[in-house]
Amino acid sequence: MRLRALLAAAVLTILTAPAAFAAPDVAHGSAVPPGQFGFVAKIAMTKIPRPDGSTYSSYCTGALVSPGWVVTTGHCFHDAHRKRVSGKMPYPTTVTLGLVDEATESGVARKAIEVRQAKENDVALLKLDTPVSMVTPLTVNRVLPAVGQQLTLAGWGSLTATNPAPATRMQQGTVQVATVAPTTVGVRGAGPAITTSACTYDSGAPYFVPGGKSGALVSLETTGPNCPHSGVETTSRADVIADWIATQTA
Repeated sequence: MRLRALLAAAVLTILTAPAAFAAPDVAHGSAVPPGQFGFVAKIAMTKIPRPDGSTYSSYCTGALVSPGWVVTTGHCFHDAHRKRVSGKMPYPTTVTLGLVDEATESGVARKAIEVRQAKENDVALLKLDTPVSMVTPLTVNRVLPAVGQQLTLAGWGSLTATNPAPATRMQQGTVQVATVAPTTVGVRGAGPAITTSACTYDSGAPYFVPGGKSGALVSLETTGPNCPHSGVETTSRADVIADWIATQTA
């Protein structure tokens, strides 16, 4: 999976790393202040299969959209031939929420027990073994995104595409909607820099409009140029699968 770090100055995406599906952290972004964006999930996966029978570990980013469910990029969950899968988790997956700094916080950890893939775009839902009650979920946007609209990106991706490693401090950035397609939204970095972008291990990172204790999910990191970059990043629209998310998580 081309888990490209979406925190290249903004936050999240997953580009395929040499040995895994991974995406960068918000490259050219900034650290998230304590107590914010607890709904952003760090997703750690182990024993991911390769065609030769060997396995590897990787990371993605996601967002809590219901006490028992996290939304992320669909390509994070696949078989040995990179085909997206639904049903029982294909490999051990841990979801951590409710923290911004792993050095000072423990957060809330859950095991993902099931994955459900959307048909409309590259999005999946993860069912948690136990609901999370201490974190406010994101609501799912149902309005068509508008060109020029500004969104916040937050994620746990790598800070660079060179020798990528998952972040230990959540990063954030501001992007602007550049294009709107039937199932995707193209975004460009806006702050702190025009090169703010998702990076390795940011795949599935949320692009959202903050509000109250959470906000509204507009799209999720899918793929883009190597980070950091000033080009257009491809993200999956949340509004086109809002009904599907509501049905699955009910």
